[in-house]
Amino acid sequence: RRDVLVLTPWLAPIVWEGTFSRDILNAQYMQKNLVTGVVTFAVKKYWFFIEGFMRSANKYFLAGHRVNFYLFTDNPEKISHLKMAPENYLFVIPVQNHSKWQDIFINRMDIISTYIHSQFQYEVDYLYSIDIDVQLLAHIGVEIIDALVGTISSWQFTVHHENKAYETRPESRAAIPKGEGDFYYTARFYGGSVSEVYKLTRACFKGVMEDRENGIETGWHDESHLNKYLLYHKPTRLLSPEYYWDAEL
Repeated sequence: RRDVLVLTPWLAPIVWEGTFSRDILNAQYMQKNLVTGVVTFAVKKYWFFIEGFMRSANKYFLAGHRVNFYLFTDNPEKISHLKMAPENYLFVIPVQNHSKWQDIFINRMDIISTYIHSQFQYEVDYLYSIDIDVQLLAHIGVEIIDALVGTISSWQFTVHHENKAYETRPESRAAIPKGEGDFYYTARFYGGSVSEVYKLTRACFKGVMEDRENGIETGWHDESHLNKYLLYHKPTRLLSPEYYWDAEL
């Protein structure tokens, strides 16, 4: 494709439809006998999205390959029996119900890193975090697999891109100096190898907590810290906005 940017300045591929052969990648992936995990959170009103997310992800996310879905929820008893593909497994993990919805986003990085250390590192090779209110509409395959993967925000490609801006206050641990920054990444879909996701989530949660201790709350919560991390720890692969398009747009 010549109509889009397909390579970053640091030579990481940007994945768009039409820039890869899924058949070749599937064959390579199958030889490695890998397992990929998906983490998602359904807390408070968000448990309403569970069935839609799980049905679409079970159908479209790495179809034909082994996937462990880790669903964190404060209402595990409300999870109806969901029929999974033979190669997929669903693990329902109880999580605390926080009083403020913002606290869900603030604490999920800590929860992910904690479970990577205690459980996920022994069960999966790659791990992706996807928001529960995302609806998958087409196949997402092994073209997303790499050490550290970020998804470019769809807001960056609109006239409203200033609505999704970096944190610039120098007192924040998420601050990105004016004029710096490569891409704006969404926190709704990111991932990579278990070890890289562990480092990312630990660093982001540390930044969030240091900001909190100083009375600072960033405009986009953990997304602001994700962007700071990925500025100084370059992703090895970027997913185009095709992989998460904000329904508001």
